Amino acid sequence: MQTSLDTLPAIRDLLPHSGTMVLLDRVLEVGAEDLCAEVLIRPDSLFANADGVGSWVGVEYMAQAIAAYAGYAARLRGEPVKIGFLLGTRRYEAAVPCFPIGSVLRVQVQKILQADNGIGSFECQIHHAQRQLACATITVFQPTDAAGFLEGSTE
Repeated sequence: MQTSLDTLPAIRDLLPHSGTMVLLDRVLEVGAEDLCAEVLIRPDSLFANADGVGSWVGVEYMAQAIAAYAGYAARLRGEPVKIGFLLGTRRYEAAVPCFPIGSVLRVQVQKILQADNGIGSFECQIHHAQRQLACATITVFQPTDAAGFLEGSTE
């Protein structure tokens, strides 16, 4: 990874999400092929209960880190942040049933494929205190024209 924390934009500037749907707190590092983000699990975190946040939410943490990677790349090209779609998850494995309140998670994504048609694949991991808590391969799609795609346009 190459870009350090002091030169990175706010996470909200890199994601097409808004309000409480922004689940990540900040980007820690970003490189040409990867990104590392952070999330602090709080009692008021979206999806939290008395035990913490269910580890199933890790898939969304990973997807938002991928979106932040795409948003950062778009900004470097002088383009606006665009929406993308989570197509699938392969081999999501979680070592814990939930991420406990007070945990500071590092969400790391590494691009393994980016096709010209907008399909991408990323190896993803979530760590806390040097321990891997979850991992998966995430497949995403970012159409050139998201509005046209959503309306069913095939042009």
